[in-house]
Amino acid sequence: SDDAPPAAEAASSDPAQALTGIPGMDFSALSPAAKRELATVFSDEFCYCGCPHSLGACLKQHTTCKHAKRMARLSARLVAEGGPASEVIVTLSKYYASFREPRVQLKVDPRMCQGDANAPVTVAEFSDFECPFCGKARPILEGFAKKHPSEVRFCYLPFPLSMHPNAVPAAQAVLWARDQGKFWQMHDALFGQQENLKPEALPALAKSVGLDGDKLAAVLKTEQYKDEIEGFHAQGRTAAINSTPSVFFNGRAYDLGFQEGQLEHSMEDEVEWRANNNAWAAD
Repeated sequence: SDDAPPAAEAASSDPAQALTGIPGMDFSALSPAAKRELATVFSDEFCYCGCPHSLGACLKQHTTCKHAKRMARLSARLVAEGGPASEVIVTLSKYYASFREPRVQLKVDPRMCQGDANAPVTVAEFSDFECPFCGKARPILEGFAKKHPSEVRFCYLPFPLSMHPNAVPAAQAVLWARDQGKFWQMHDALFGQQENLKPEALPALAKSVGLDGDKLAAVLKTEQYKDEIEGFHAQGRTAAINSTPSVFFNGRAYDLGFQEGQLEHSMEDEVEWRANNNAWAAD
């Protein structure tokens, strides 16, 4: 900003200085380029705790602020991935603003959820079986949910995209398998052969999970699940999603990327936000 105090300007000319002497924090593993970007984030972004300091000043002057430390760790992750300070600041601003935005009310099916129904965080994923990004995100999201069974309930919402010719038959197949009590088995089988989800390949998948392939073949010739799939599409449109996978933490759009550290960070923030009646805990 234009009215930055001279000390902040001096610090940004020597990034190492801005990143040292912070109790309990060590950024020495970052590359020189990442350190430069992180120093800029520290001088240009405010701490989300609501104090009047830049993040860097909050870390050094308001040393009891646990929020500043969490924000600094998240910023360090983002610059380590190669994000320039300008992009990291936009990501942080959007992320913290998302907590205050109206939540989307998502209707999930308990048969398509894993984990404790009373968990404080419901992570809902809109996903398409033919989408390669969904295939990549899936083991990370499921691993994250399994690692945090008491905090996270993970729910799947089919969202077949029109650009994928076999996405609707795959969604029909998984909903039919759900009605036979085998949702997750079929879900895993479909993701296991993303390259070949033609309708004629699906009965063999049903057999592989112990279901009647001929029955599925007959169902795929009908419009039995058309309305239900349209219902999931309508939920997605209400939630303003335009791509898959799209993930929500208790109805809050999540946009930090599919890495375990980021997912855990968001889960911890969500638990704190809920525990404090939709506010950050006081430091």
